[in-house]
Amino acid sequence: MKPPRALLVCGVLSSLLYVVIDMVAAICCTDFHSFTSQTISELMARGAPTKPFVDPLFLFYDVLAIAFGIGVWMCARRNRPLRVTAGLLVGYGIVGLPGPRFFPMNLRGAGDTGEDIRHIILTGVIVLFIIGAVGFGAFALGQRFRSYSYATLLTIVVFGVLSGIGARGLATGAPTPWIGLAERANIGAFLLWVAVLAFSLLRSQQSTAATSS
Repeated sequence: MKPPRALLVCGVLSSLLYVVIDMVAAICCTDFHSFTSQTISELMARGAPTKPFVDPLFLFYDVLAIAFGIGVWMCARRNRPLRVTAGLLVGYGIVGLPGPRFFPMNLRGAGDTGEDIRHIILTGVIVLFIIGAVGFGAFALGQRFRSYSYATLLTIVVFGVLSGIGARGLATGAPTPWIGLAERANIGAFLLWVAVLAFSLLRSQQSTAATSS
C-alpha cells in the first residue's frame, strides 16, 4: 500500500516542531529556560512558566509522530524490520501523548519524588520505544542506513547515560551545568534519525514512481 506523502512528511515536521518548541520556550521564558543546564522535561514540569504553551505543542508533536509511524507502516509491505519500526514509532507517539498532562515532573528541588517516579517510568518506556525503533530500523533500508542507525544508537546510549548521571541533581535542586546539552544531544540524534528515515522513504517512493512510469 502506497502511503500519502503527507504521512511521511510528518516525520520531518515532527522533528522540526520539537526543535521549534525548545527554541520558542527559550525566547518566551529567558529567565527560566536554559539549553545547557535544564532538561526538556522541565519545560513541562508542574508550575513551570513554559508549561501552558509547550504542552499543546508537544501533544501535536506526538500526533505527528503517530501519523509518521502509520506512513512507515504503509511503506513496509513485506519488509518486516520496517513494519516493526513503524509499530514502535506509533507506540512511541501514543505513549507520549499523556505525558505532559498526566505524568509531568515537579520543578527541581520540589521534594515530592512520588510524581517524579511516575515521570521517570514513562520516560523509560519512551526510551525503550526509541531504541527499539532505531534498532529494528537499522535492518530496513540497506547498509548505509544500518551504519547510520548504529551510530545513532551509540549516540543515544552515551548521552542518555550522561543525562541520567546529571539527573540526580534535579530532585535536590543541585546545579546541573551540562545536563541540558547531554539530553539535547540524545534527543537530537533520534529526531535527526526520524527525519533521515522520512527522507529515505520519500526518495524510495519517488524512485518507484519514476520506474513505474
